[in-house]
Formats: sequence, C-alpha cells, structure tokens
Amino acid sequence: MSQPRHSICSKIWDFLIMPLPEKVNTLELAFYRLKGVVYYRHIFGSFGSGSILYKPMMLSNPRFMHIGKNVVIRKGARLEAIVSSPENTPVLFIGNNVNIEQSVHIVCHSRVVIGDEVSITGQCAIVDVTHPYQDVHNPLKIGDRILAERSFVEIGARSFIGFGSAILPNVRVGNYCVIGAHSLVTRDVPDCSVASGNPAKVKRRFNASTEEWIQELD
Repeated sequence: MSQPRHSICSKIWDFLIMPLPEKVNTLELAFYRLKGVVYYRHIFGSFGSGSILYKPMMLSNPRFMHIGKNVVIRKGARLEAIVSSPENTPVLFIGNNVNIEQSVHIVCHSRVVIGDEVSITGQCAIVDVTHPYQDVHNPLKIGDRILAERSFVEIGARSFIGFGSAILPNVRVGNYCVIGAHSLVTRDVPDCSVASGNPAKVKRRFNASTEEWIQELD
C-alpha cells in the first residue's frame, strides 16, 4: 500500500528543516539501506530486511555470513570468514536487532554465533581463531598460522559487550550478560551475569529465586 500524499510531504518537510548534520546522517542511512537491498543481499549467505552495514574496513568471504533483520554494523568493522581448507566451512551468524558499533573485529574460522538483541560496543574483538606459536622453526609468521581444530564463539541473546573487550575462542557468553569494558573473556560466562577484568571473572549473578543481583566473592 502506498503512503498517503500528505505523509510523504510531511517527511520531505521534516527533512528540509533538519540541521545540516542530521540531513547528512539521514542521506547516509538511506544510502546504506539501499546498498543492503541491492548489493549485500546478493553477496552474503543471507542479509535480513532492515539491516545496515556501514563502510567496513574489511569484508572477506561474506557468503559464509548470515545477518539477521534490523542489524546495524557501524563503520570500520572487520568481518572475516577464513577458509583454511576445502573441508572447512566457517559460519558467522548474527541474529536479529543486533547493534555492532565502530571498529569491531570479528574473525570466524569455524563458528561464531551472536544471538538476538545483542549490543557490541566499539573496538571489540570476537575471534574463534588460534595462532599456534610453539614451533619456533616454522617459517610462517605466527599471525599467518591457524590451528586446524574446529572452534567456536557464542554470545547469548540480549547480552552487552563493553567497549574494547575481546572474546577468545571456545567461549560461550550466556543470555543477558554484561561484559565490562576492556575485558578479556577466556572462559564461559553463565546466563544473567556481569563479568569483567583480564581475564574476565564473574562479578555478579542474577538469582531467579530472590529476583536479586548477587555479588560474587573473589
């Protein structure tokens, strides 16, 4: 159904009276929405309606990536799916209503799953890749070596990942978790928890019986 004429005119008027920075933001948003429809939907494994990918720093093998509906990925993202052998099929799955802020680094060698309504703030790293260093005689630099074993990262629905945090391979962050800024997550975080630090430790947990957040003892 087409929009009523007065509604279209109202939107045009609202745009005309916007301050210039808001006009620029609105036009940029419209451009990337259109790019999602005419371009990204054809190169990704799937790219949900209403999703926006602003200018990425790196986009590698998007055919192995599945983006849900109404996802926003800000500028400077590195989205990389690594195919280390013909037998290896990586899968990066991002659920619905996820926001990923500026300069986030996601590398998927095996399986990375980000649940619905997750917020990932700026300059975070989420990687399921391990670079083995033990062989000092290997001519490959460490950064080019990739452990062949299958691995994963999972972030549960409605979780919040604080600024500058890193989530390392074979870690599950539960549903409704908060990861504090600049944390290094090296082990699982249970549902309804707050974790922070380097390495991250659980600081608070939600007690469903008492409906209270309980401080964890170190």
